[in-house]
Order: sequence, then C-alpha cells, then structure tokens
Amino acid sequence: MAGKENRRIKDVGTLKALAHPLRANLYRLLSVARVATASQLADQVDEAVSLVSYHLRKLAEHELIEEAEPQSRDGRERWWQPSSDGVTIRDADFRDAPEKAAAHTAATRLFHEQRADLYRRYLDERAAWGPEWNTASQDSESWLRLTPVELAELGEELLAVLRKYDEKGRAAEVAGETEGRENVALHVYGFPFRI
Repeated sequence: MAGKENRRIKDVGTLKALAHPLRANLYRLLSVARVATASQLADQVDEAVSLVSYHLRKLAEHELIEEAEPQSRDGRERWWQPSSDGVTIRDADFRDAPEKAAAHTAATRLFHEQRADLYRRYLDERAAWGPEWNTASQDSESWLRLTPVELAELGEELLAVLRKYDEKGRAAEVAGETEGRENVALHVYGFPFRI
C-alpha cells in the first residue's frame, strides 16, 4: 500500500459499504495498524473472527482494503491492508439525487459519532496518558468569517500540514525510531453556521 493517494469515493455502494458501523471501525483500525489479520482485528472490536472476516471481505469487494503480504510463517491467516492512504468523501459527488445525499449525510453522521466516541475515550483515559501527552493534546474552537473559496483553501492547507507530519511519522517508523510515538487522531471540521 505504501504511498498510494487517498481514494475518492464517488458511488453510493462503496459509501454504504464503508458506512456500516463495524466496517468503518475495522477500516480505521486497519489504517492505524497498516496490516492486520481478522483475528487481530476481532480482538480489538470484541467480535467473532468469522464476523470480522465477513466484513473485511465486504470492504475488499469495494476495493477499500486488499490482501497484504503475509507477515508470519503461518500461511493460514489472511493479512489485510488498506488499498490507499485513506478515503475522501465529497458532498459534490452525492448531491445530484436525494437518495445519494441522504446516504452521504447518514455516513457523515456515523463517522462523526465514531470520532466523538474516540475523543470521549481519550477524555476518560486522560489521567493514564501523563502530562506530556495531555499538554500536547489539542482541543480548540475557532470562529472565522470566510467565503466558500477561503474555507476550501484553508482545508487544503491543513491537509498539506497533516500530510507533512504523517510522512515524518512514517519515515521515523521505517527508520526504527518508535520511541515515544503513539497513534494520534486529529479531527478538523470546517462548516458554515448562522446565529
């Protein structure tokens, strides 16, 4: 998978495949692990291996994940990896029909709820992370006055910064520099509102 760009999801079938709660969670876990077996993922989601295997095959049918090179000598286990560095889902690809717009909204709500659950878990476990991680953790809100063009530009600039740090972290891992590194989630939302 190394170095594959984000995959832009444009069809409702793929969006619905990813928007299943367990599949979305499995995709996220696999993206973090980079390679894993159904057994490893089943342990993390507390589900039966057979159920996890089924949902992994569904993700593979939509080319969201793919088989990876075996990571052990045990040839009985299938290893999986994301088929790209991530996915991009844009409103513009789903607004031309009410059922497509509804599917996009439902998927977006699910992804938001799962992100919020991840952040709530961090808050519940904050004491265990220690002062360095708690000081480095971010939680902020900004109130800006922008045009749609400026908001799009801001999003692109933020993504460029995220890619820079993602590449830095991946390069460090390849070099064996894992000391002090943890998985970090960064959720950024930019949307209009009226008071």
